[in-house]
Amino acid sequence: AAAQKLHHAQTPAESEPVAVASRRSGRARSVLRWFSTAVLYAAFLGLGMSVAILGPTFQDLAENVNRNISNLSLIFVGRATGFLCGTTIGGILFDHMNQFFLLGASMVATTVTLYLIPFCKTAVLLIITMSAFGASVGVVDTGANVLILALWGDKGAPHMQALHFSFALGAFLAPLLAKLAWGTTASAQNHTESDFDPLMLNRTSEAATDSVFAVPDDMNLLWAYASIGTYVLVVSVFLFALFCEKRSKQKKSSASAQEVRRAKYHRALLCLLFLFFFFYVGAEITYGSYVFSFATTHVGMEESEAAGLNSIFWGTFAACRGLAIFFATCLRPGTMIVVSNIGSLASSFFLVLFDKSPLCLWIATSVYGASMATTFPSGISWIEQYTTLTGKSAAFFVIGAALGEMAIPAVIGILQGHYPDLPVVLYTCLCSAIFTAVLFPVMYKLATLPLERQRKGRRKSEDQKALPTSSRLNETAFEVVTSGDMMMGPKSAFPLSSLPLRKATAPTPGHTWTKGTHTGG
Repeated sequence: AAAQKLHHAQTPAESEPVAVASRRSGRARSVLRWFSTAVLYAAFLGLGMSVAILGPTFQDLAENVNRNISNLSLIFVGRATGFLCGTTIGGILFDHMNQFFLLGASMVATTVTLYLIPFCKTAVLLIITMSAFGASVGVVDTGANVLILALWGDKGAPHMQALHFSFALGAFLAPLLAKLAWGTTASAQNHTESDFDPLMLNRTSEAATDSVFAVPDDMNLLWAYASIGTYVLVVSVFLFALFCEKRSKQKKSSASAQEVRRAKYHRALLCLLFLFFFFYVGAEITYGSYVFSFATTHVGMEESEAAGLNSIFWGTFAACRGLAIFFATCLRPGTMIVVSNIGSLASSFFLVLFDKSPLCLWIATSVYGASMATTFPSGISWIEQYTTLTGKSAAFFVIGAALGEMAIPAVIGILQGHYPDLPVVLYTCLCSAIFTAVLFPVMYKLATLPLERQRKGRRKSEDQKALPTSSRLNETAFEVVTSGDMMMGPKSAFPLSSLPLRKATAPTPGHTWTKGTHTGG
């Protein structure tokens, strides 16, 4: 008893340093997690700027390689092809390499390609460089989504919204940066007109053979890409710093990563999410790309009004992604997807119903942009609740989104040319909204039913485990009661009232009783 009292007296004194150390380590882990999240936000901000800088500088790049814009459209195909390859390779590597190191290396590759793009003097070299840029961007896009879920788990919905808001913010800042750092001069405009001169084309082609890689004539183009590339390089330094910090804790993280959730229909859910993102992203890019031409040709708007209509679509898109950070703290990802589907379905329906009304076009476009904003990050957060996403699985549905971005606008452009009097763009948005609105309940049912069955199976297994335990306790109690020579100590030391005895004690026919045990017939 004295030793026990001494032990209780020493335990609080010894446990105080342990508690203080655990609190300090918990704070350090929290600070490191928030710092890692901020670095990922910065990486996606640079990703948005580097992807969106191509639009306002496309004319300058065409002049730099002495080509027309129509002859340089393969640059988008090259970037999209590289993005698909980078997403696939990155999804595989993220399951076998340190994620922060792979992200840092991909950001360095993005920096190198951004530095090289203004120096390309031939169209072939520019397309190859743009393909390498798309591959590095695809790795970063896949890895950042996986890392946010790995850092925050079930609490990652607001951070996923913030991550994609950072991308939208970067895409919004890129044209402003390009306009501030790049100016059109009269010589540049004259140079554009001279592209159609055959003699000038022959001279530039001969010069291109001598200088395939040279300093651009317009230095503002170089500064525009170099500024974004420098920012991306600075972010990569922080990613490598996180790699050095996480390297010592790699064993712990790998041990904890073994405890994963996996739905019964894991592959079916990923395939359905592939289709969901294919149509969602395809409709989003299609409307954002064709709303200007649709408003001018089909509705009869002025170009300034059509440009404002295009701006309000992307403006409400970026604004709602920012507001979704706060909405995600109180709403589940599935609820946000349902609200977004209802908004996109209603707005696209009114667009088709009143396709000639400018007022309806303004209102429905703003609602449609707001409704499309939160679907992609909410979809990633939703699927993580039921099955753990690895690099391969994340790459799979990102590829679906990229294919939708490539295929649907191309098909709609062909159909719109064959049927110029029909609002093909609006029909596409309505069909995509109907498809996603029908597909999500199927995905939800497929994801939740296996969980209920698993819970019932766990309850049955727990009951089965509990029943032999109680029977063993009853057998032990019966042994103590029936075997007088096995009673140890006085009766007060072993109260029979504490034993979990059943009320029925009479033997049943067909049973033979022995000392302390029984056997069933």
